[in-house]
Amino acid sequence: MHTPDHERSLADLADDQLELVAEAWRRRRADIPTGYLHALVNEGREAGSSLPHTHSQLVWLPQPPPETQLSVDRNRWHAFEERDGLVLACPWASRGPYECVIAPAEPAAGAFGDQLGAALGLLARGIRRIRCVAGAVPLNAWLHDSDDWHVELVPRLSILAGVELGAGWWINALSPEDAAAALREA
Repeated sequence: MHTPDHERSLADLADDQLELVAEAWRRRRADIPTGYLHALVNEGREAGSSLPHTHSQLVWLPQPPPETQLSVDRNRWHAFEERDGLVLACPWASRGPYECVIAPAEPAAGAFGDQLGAALGLLARGIRRIRCVAGAVPLNAWLHDSDDWHVELVPRLSILAGVELGAGWWINALSPEDAAAALREA
């Protein structure tokens, strides 16, 4: 859990508390210098959360999965907030309604560096904005540590069915332009 008050969402944490979460992630990364640390947050049973409260999971993998090494297409994202050299945006090919990405304005390596606390701050702000437009929905978020590090936030507003699971094609009824506009106004 992120705080002694385990009922609180990541969205309810202050920046100093989010910086403590970032520091915990950094320390775990430093504990084992080889392999890949997949840092993620699950909120809600429908998002696969095994615990009733919000929490981070740090999964140690022998090598980076290919999905974690993909770059963010900054030319086609729909940005709606910038802070501390980071951008909060809806990606062009969003997998579902209100999907967000948090990334440095320019590609950079070093996900567990100095900007991690600010990235978690933007993640919390993104969750708050989603709550304004869609309510408190289950969600998943994860950190991709690569040469183009970023955080992905996927609210669980859609049911994954045969096309998504079987073919890897994501069906999203909400355009990223409309999602970004709604989140910008939230």
